[in-house]
Amino acid sequence: MIDQLTVFLENTRGRLTSLCRALGDADIQMHSLALADTTDYGIARIICDDPKGAVAAISEAGFTANLTKVVAVEVPDVPGGLASVLDALDNAGINIEYCYCFADADKGATVAFKVDESAIGALEGAGFKVLHPEDLYKTAQ
Repeated sequence: MIDQLTVFLENTRGRLTSLCRALGDADIQMHSLALADTTDYGIARIICDDPKGAVAAISEAGFTANLTKVVAVEVPDVPGGLASVLDALDNAGINIEYCYCFADADKGATVAFKVDESAIGALEGAGFKVLHPEDLYKTAQ
């Protein structure tokens, strides 16, 4: 499993810019960003190359953040590729709390899933490439 940075944002102009600037100033590369919102606040879900450093950098900038474990899996670049990944999870009886996609020039499409850790075995057993920290992070966390 990899660490997802979860950040709570006030729904005000400029907060997302400030978050991204704090990460950039700390030399942290974002691999993905997914936003969800409620009437009072937003939630940014970020996969980056230094999760622990990101928490420190954005906490110093005044944001509330934590790390959440997610499973990231490469999706075959064919029609129905995502459906085949979902089939593997469904067949193993694994519930998906949420998911979002990101892309890499070398790896292609990847989906991050908030799922139980047992998803790793189900996905790898079905022949899918599950990403590990060393695939995404600058250094070992």
